[in-house]
Amino acid sequence: VNDTLHKMQIFVNAVLDGQWHGYTDKRITDVVNIGIGGSDLGPRMVVDALQAYQQQHLQVHFIANIDGTDISNTLEKLNPESTLFIIASKSFTTIETLTNAKTARNWLLNHLHDTKSVRHHFVAVSAKPERAIEFGIAKENVFAFWDWVGGRYSLWSAIGLPIALAIGMDNFHALLSGARSMDTHFRFQPLKANMPVIMALLTIWYNNFYQTTSETIIPYDEHLKLLPPYLQQLIMESNGKSINKDGNAIDYPTSPVIWGNVGSNGQHAFHQLLHQGQQIIPIDFIIALHNHHPLQEQHELLFANCLAQSQALLMGRTKTQAYNELLTEGINESNAKKLAPHKIISGNKPSNTIVMQELNPNSLGSLIALYEHKTFVEGIIWQINSFDQYGVELGKQAATKISAAITSGKGLKDFDSSTESLIEKFKQRS
Repeated sequence: VNDTLHKMQIFVNAVLDGQWHGYTDKRITDVVNIGIGGSDLGPRMVVDALQAYQQQHLQVHFIANIDGTDISNTLEKLNPESTLFIIASKSFTTIETLTNAKTARNWLLNHLHDTKSVRHHFVAVSAKPERAIEFGIAKENVFAFWDWVGGRYSLWSAIGLPIALAIGMDNFHALLSGARSMDTHFRFQPLKANMPVIMALLTIWYNNFYQTTSETIIPYDEHLKLLPPYLQQLIMESNGKSINKDGNAIDYPTSPVIWGNVGSNGQHAFHQLLHQGQQIIPIDFIIALHNHHPLQEQHELLFANCLAQSQALLMGRTKTQAYNELLTEGINESNAKKLAPHKIISGNKPSNTIVMQELNPNSLGSLIALYEHKTFVEGIIWQINSFDQYGVELGKQAATKISAAITSGKGLKDFDSSTESLIEKFKQRS
């Protein structure tokens, strides 16, 4: 691990210092990470969250979707002579990643017309370095990590290479340091003062005893807008299981559905359901005391909005309170009596408020590790393996077979009638 971090340090310094040049001797100005799932969501979220720490002369982009729109829209803005691609895949067999990687390589060769240029513009991160080399990436340009590193837990490894390029290696080490501080807290603090344990027990309390089916993550920080989708994978891919570690079916709920958006945008969208809907939906509010912009009045208003939401969820509003408020607003008694029932908010809705001094590499590392350990604790109590994802693998296998059927037109009768008809519809498109 330390050898890999050292190799990352040398590479990152070379790119940022302008020592690593493209094939035509131009300095690298853009880095494109091609991956999906754990090879995309974590690094993408961290790079977006830490914009205040980014290198000004280097832009980092991410491509994940097999939809050609994703890579087309990205490449059309870039200069191949100054673009560096990172192909990030644990197995180096992921069809979406390899397809996008081939498209990127063809794009490069169509402009530079020499296969030798690939060495200057492509690096890889993989637990299967030999497959990356077979793809055509130079051995010295392959950064390794190991099979025991789960994809959704991998941003701390060489998968974090785009993070290190975006914010510099010193800040990447600060990210690791923040995670380590939460690791130490989780390992040594007694259970009653242990943040991951307390948060996990709250999830289990509501999920298994109040039959809640979802949790929402609401960061009051625009830089954390990608945190909810990142946590969707971390939590639901880890704990969305119905078989225990002994291979037996279980008869209780495991992972809730994770969703969310940044505040205060959500206040004008889904918060209505949180306050007056029939479901109980536990909420995590996340906010920093200090910000990275000069608009302090807006930050104070943002902070006030965050606290107001948690207070309203806790305290609610009674019919009497609603009636009196309407009278104060000048509504006559008759109309106030009609309107008051519609303004009742039951309150007593659960939420956590997680407060940071500021959003920086260290605090973000701690925040991510907090949710990793929370997920782990839930898996232990639910008696499931949080580190496999066979449900994901089934879809991958099916996609390969369907793709072959679309290309060859053979084997359609091997599919169910619904899938067969949809394949035919695609093949007959005009």
